[in-house]
Formats: sequence, C-alpha cells, structure tokens
Amino acid sequence: MKSALLLSAAFGALLLAAPALAAETPAEPAPAPAGDSATAVEEVIVIGQGQSRQVQTINATAVALEAAGSSPLKAIAKLPGVSFQSADAFGAYEWSTRISIRGFNQNQLGFTLDGVPLGDMSYGNHNGLHISRAVASENIGKVELAQGAGALGVASTSNLGGTLQFFSRDPSETLGGQLNLTGGSEAMHRVFGRFETGAIEQLGGLRAYVSIADQKSDKWKGGGEQKQRQYDAKAVLPIGEGELTGFYHRSERREQDYQDMSFEMIKRLGRDWDNTQPNWALAIAAARAYQTGTALPSPFTSVDDAYYAGAGIRDDDLYGASLSLPFGDRVKFDATAYQHKNQGQGLWYTPYVASPGFGTTGSNAAPLSIRTTEYDIDRGGLIAGLSVELGAHTISGGFWTETNHFNQARRYYAETASAPSRDPLDFQANPFATQWQYRFETKTLTGHIEDSWTVTEALKINFGFKAVKVENSVETVVGSALSGKIESKDTFLPQVGFVYDLGSGLEFFGGYTENMAAYVSAATAGPFASQSQTVVDYVAKTLNPESSKTFEAGARYHRGPFQGVVAVYDVNFEDRLLSASTASPILGLPAVLSNVGSVKTQGLELAGEYRVSDAWSVYAAYTHNKSEYQDDVINGSGAVVAHTSGKTVVDTPENIFKGEVKFEQAGFYAKLGVSYTGERYYTYENIGGKVDGSTVADLTLGYSFDGEGWTKGLEIQANISNLFDEDYISTVGSGGFVNNDTAGTAMTLLPGAPRQGFVTIKKAF
Repeated sequence: MKSALLLSAAFGALLLAAPALAAETPAEPAPAPAGDSATAVEEVIVIGQGQSRQVQTINATAVALEAAGSSPLKAIAKLPGVSFQSADAFGAYEWSTRISIRGFNQNQLGFTLDGVPLGDMSYGNHNGLHISRAVASENIGKVELAQGAGALGVASTSNLGGTLQFFSRDPSETLGGQLNLTGGSEAMHRVFGRFETGAIEQLGGLRAYVSIADQKSDKWKGGGEQKQRQYDAKAVLPIGEGELTGFYHRSERREQDYQDMSFEMIKRLGRDWDNTQPNWALAIAAARAYQTGTALPSPFTSVDDAYYAGAGIRDDDLYGASLSLPFGDRVKFDATAYQHKNQGQGLWYTPYVASPGFGTTGSNAAPLSIRTTEYDIDRGGLIAGLSVELGAHTISGGFWTETNHFNQARRYYAETASAPSRDPLDFQANPFATQWQYRFETKTLTGHIEDSWTVTEALKINFGFKAVKVENSVETVVGSALSGKIESKDTFLPQVGFVYDLGSGLEFFGGYTENMAAYVSAATAGPFASQSQTVVDYVAKTLNPESSKTFEAGARYHRGPFQGVVAVYDVNFEDRLLSASTASPILGLPAVLSNVGSVKTQGLELAGEYRVSDAWSVYAAYTHNKSEYQDDVINGSGAVVAHTSGKTVVDTPENIFKGEVKFEQAGFYAKLGVSYTGERYYTYENIGGKVDGSTVADLTLGYSFDGEGWTKGLEIQANISNLFDEDYISTVGSGGFVNNDTAGTAMTLLPGAPRQGFVTIKKAF
C-alpha cells in the first residue's frame, strides 16, 4: 500500500507539472497521415490511427527497455485491456504466465509470429508454442494488439477475444552485429549475439542474420534452475518490388517449477516456501510416510505441501518461408508456408506412485516416482492472401490450412531412495509404466473475404466474413479405447467496421465481430479429456463450440505532443465450456465437458501518452472491465452444481491501471513503470478465493555512448523489477479454478517474484 501511495504521488506531481513544462516546448507539427511508416518508427506506442478496431502497436524499443530475456508479453502489459501476470521477473516462466484481455483468458486469444500461428500458447500446448520460445526477445521488431478481435486473416481458431501478432525484426542492410551480456539476481546470466550479413549485392541484395541466446538463472526461491538456449535465423531476398523471406527458430527450454500454493499454505509456511529440492531426504521421508500411512515429517501437514521438484522441458523447431509479391500497383499476393516440430515433457516427483520394488526387503526403490505428461507436435501449414484495389474498394481474401499431428502420453519413471538418479531438467527415458497414450490429428481450414471501402476521404468502411472448419480425431495407443471425430464449423462469421476522420488528428471508429473457438485435441483438455468413448460420442452429438459477439467503438486523437484513445465495448460470450455432470446418474455418464451458459462483458479503455518535452514523456492507461457469468451451472438432472449467475469471471480484475514516466537526453534514458491490478477471484461462485489488488513498479536506467572507437555502439542498461519489493500474488489459477474455497486450501496461487536487479552491456558493431 505504501508503494502505491508513493507512486500515485509521483505520477500526480508529474502530471500537474506537465502543462507548465509543455509551455516551454514549441508544439510539434501534426502527425503524418495514417499509414506513414516514419511516424510508426518514431513512436514506442502507436494507437492504431486509421483502424476500425481498437488496436495498439509497440516497437522494438519498448521490448528492449525490459530486462534482457523478458517475454514481449511483459512489454505489452502496459496497453489498455490487458492483464498479465507471471511468477518470475521476466514474465517468461510458462507454468505461471497468464494473460487475459477483456475477460478472455489465454486459451481464448489468438497469437501469431510473422503470421505463423502459435496456437493458444497454453502450458501443455497441443497446437503451437509460447512466444518466449518462438523467437529471442532481442529479435522482436514490433507487437500488435487488437483487444476486441483481430483481422479476418489472422491464423487462429482460438481468438474469441483479442489477438496478439508478433513480428520479428528484418535483417539489416548493413554488415554488422550485436553482442549483449547480462548478469543479475539469482546468478542470472544471459549472452546474446547476432551477426548481420548486410545486403550482398552479388546475391541480388540478399540480407540475413543469425543469432544465439543463452540464459540461465536460479529460481528466486527453492532449488533448481531455469534456462534456455535459442537460435534464430532470417534471410530476405528482394524479388522486384517484392521479397522472399526464409526463417528458422530453435528453442531448447529447461525450467523448474515453483510449488503451487494456497492461502492456507502461505499463512502457515510463508511465501518463500517451495518444493524440497535439493533436500532429497525430506522428499523421501514425506513420500514414505504417505505410502506407509505414518506421520508426515515437519513441517508437512499434507503430502501435497511440497514435492521434490517439477519441471517443464521443451525443444521446438519452427521454420518456413514467406513470399510477398505485388503485381502492378493494385494487386498484391502474400503466402507463408511453415513447419513446427516440438518435443516436450512436463514432470513432477509424485509421492502417490512408488517406484517398482518399494517395500521389498533390501530394495533401493524410492517411495516416489517421476510422473510425466509428454508432448509431441508435428504440424505444417500454408497461409495465403490476395488483395486487389478497385477504385474506392480494396477487395482482399485468403485462406489458412494446417494439419497437426499431436501425440500425448502419461508415463512414470523409477527413482532410487538413497539419492536421485535422474536430472529433472533432462528428457526422461525408460519408463516403468505408461498410463495412457493417444494420437490426435487436427485439420484446420479457414477462409475469408473482405471489402475495405473508402466512401469519402474521411469515411472508410470495411465488411467481410470468415469461414472456419476444424476436424479433430483421436487414435488410442495405450489406455481406454477412444476413436471418432469431433468437428467445429461455422461458414459465416461476419466482421464490419468503420473509421471516420474528423481532421486535426481526431477520428472515431467502431465495429462488430463474431468469432468461434475450435475444440482442443488433447487427453488433458477438451472433449477427449474424459478418455471415455461414451462421453466422446455424447459430446460430439450435443456440444457447441464457444463463440463470441463483440461490439466496440471509440475515438483516437493524435496531434502535437499528445496521442490518446478511448474505447467502450460490449461482448457476449456464448456456449461457455466447463466440466460438469450432464445427465442423471442412471445414465452412468461421468463429469464431462458441457456448455454451461454465457458471459456478459462490458468495459471502458483509456490510454494516452503526452510528450512533456523533448526529454520527458508520460503514459497512462486505465481499464474498467466487468465480466459476469449469466447462468448457473446445472447438471443433467436439473440441479444447480455451481451458483455462478451474476458472479465475476475468474481471474478478471475489474480495474487495471498502468503508467510510465520516461526520460531520454544526451545518451541517458530512464523509465519508471507502475502497474495496478485490481482484486481477482479463483472461485467461480466468488465465495472465498479473492486475491487482493496489487501495485508493482519496475525501473529501467541506461546510457548510450556516443563517438567513435570502442565506445561506438556501446550501451549499458540496468533493470530493477518489483522496485518496492511488493509482496503479492501474481498467478491465479495455476492449479485450476474451483467453485468456492472458504477454507483457502485450493493450491492454485503463485506469489510474485521479489525485487531483483539486472545489468546488460550492449555492443553494436
């Protein structure tokens, strides 16, 4: 609370001083018309002038101001409508990262990199990969957020809500490179190097870069490491007025988990409690007590208080090529072909299953084992589009097709009691049991067509629709027999919008969009998670895909030293999916995925940036979002199993405030950012499970050297995350959501990281 008051006072003083300071600075000229690339380059945040949707873009400068190795999600968290949380300082620890936009959670948003779909970026992703693995943060060129709905051609079948499009930087025209070295809290160190070929005239102007990033850090509490190595390569070959681009991204990620906690655990054990690693003896003692029914060792009151360790292991290869080719001044063709292969394991040391031989005289078998959920993705696709200018109309259309083969398995691996015989950061081999294994195939086909009509110089209207067809099928390898197909299909999902330019930098915009989310093909989520053929058949006949209808309208203003936006929205989210009983007990159906009603969301977004002087600027954004369930959850017998009608949607704060003060002059630069997130629930019924609001600040300080010699291209940057060491809950729902939790025992919370500091030395050559 003290830190919130201090920051509020600081921002208040700066805002009060702004008019006086501005008076000393000549007014800047009006901005260039929308679409002028020079304007976009100069500004860190672009508010989407000329767009019929609520859209903002941040450039590479905003990403670079975060601590080295930070997820670009942390950089876009400042934008209106966005709630982002993570239990680490970098916003990159995948088990904990949670992003929601206008009440839609991460699984209901769309994500792409250079147009290539990243799936829904969930932890156990069945159809993509997280942006933190897809490309090194130093190679991010810009990020575009559409809070309400992305463009019709975005390659996503999960974007009920907003869409985030990431774009990698292009290779430089000049021969050179970049070397960055970072060190800081928790023995963190990161090395990033990039080599640029420049334009090679002998090869038709081909330009390319290759880069490598290697990062390692201890966890901020408990034992274990979080580390990652990334390789990126990109080449661009001019072809007349067009270009051919090739890309390759590889990630090798190894991160150990923090223990999911409850309010009761935090009160009893403290926020710094974690898994027992490196204390193997304590983990063995707790597991033995559980297996033999004897007293648990202190301070355990439950065997779930801590496990030895957990980890997420992922190897990804993403590669492909894009062609952008104009035909004259009026026709343009774009196409991207891509392939993505992933191998992954999510593991934890479970006391519930002992290693074979435990309890046998003379055996060294541990009273625990390693349980994995294993992932294997092999997907490829093609995205293509064509636009034609016909007088006042620009007609565009295209398609996206993808075939995804996803294998998933649950396995157990033996351990030894005397000492651990396996490294949790290695891929495990030689299991003693496979509980289940399934092969899934997902075939996706979407198409869209749109007309952008310039009615007058001031008024533009766009209207079009997309069609979606996704077919999910399953094949059993081990476990309960499953077979069959489930289809998500809608041949008409319209989108209409307008933008009206009143001149002098002021414009109004508005639109309406319908979207549908395809079913998930996995044994741990979606229609197949029951692992029952009866349930799959039932779901295929009765279930409807989730859908949304979004209205939004607003105004933008960009003139001189100020740019700002205000937007209001109304969203109807229908056919919400939840696991619940769908029939009377006599039918013998277990709890399955079912449609349990709708959600109503209404909100207001405000954002503005004011350049006080050539050196100082102030940015602020406020979001008021009200998302409520419209129905109770009712089972097949007509009984209410969750009183959710009128309750606030889980993990959805009603109020969010973001602010920044930035300074840049004579090589020095600084940024103070503050983020207030209002209270949230992890209970559907809002009974218990309320997480208080929190205020977290980050500070960036740096200096860019000038001149020739060894200082040319040299830069030093320091970052302090959680500047005032706020004690707060970051991630809500890490262990899922529950109906109510008056006792505070649901293990589904992750405390935020304490204050940490990092220093980066950057050298361009």
